[in-house]
Amino acid sequence: MSELASSLANLTDFLLYFGLSIVFLLLFKAIYTRITPYHEWHLVKEEQNTAAALTLSGAFIGYSIAIAGAASNSVNLLDFAVWAAVALVAQIAAFFIVRFGFMPKLVERIQNNEIPAAMLMGAMSVAIGLLNAACMTY
Repeated sequence: MSELASSLANLTDFLLYFGLSIVFLLLFKAIYTRITPYHEWHLVKEEQNTAAALTLSGAFIGYSIAIAGAASNSVNLLDFAVWAAVALVAQIAAFFIVRFGFMPKLVERIQNNEIPAAMLMGAMSVAIGLLNAACMTY
């Protein structure tokens, strides 16, 4: 029984970090879907737009990787929250870099369900998430 108690000793910390992670993921979703000029949920749900699904999935995965890095390297919840916010800004910046720097017609291409453009955007989101996570090791 003591092994079980020992295993569950940090359950409260887990629940706090996991709960805050979900809050940040939902916040990211709200911000990301507002800054993109196309309506991902409509494109995915109503039009079965694979390109929109790929870009949104890449953004979620990339941000999740980043906040996983923040959670595993933070010293407390406030530290985690600060780095999760930094990661959120970096992920949003990645969208703007691709949209305005690499692919000015990204919005139209996503709306037209062009998979190559979506793959590039999704891959950039994952890459930024990986870089975020790696840079949060201190």
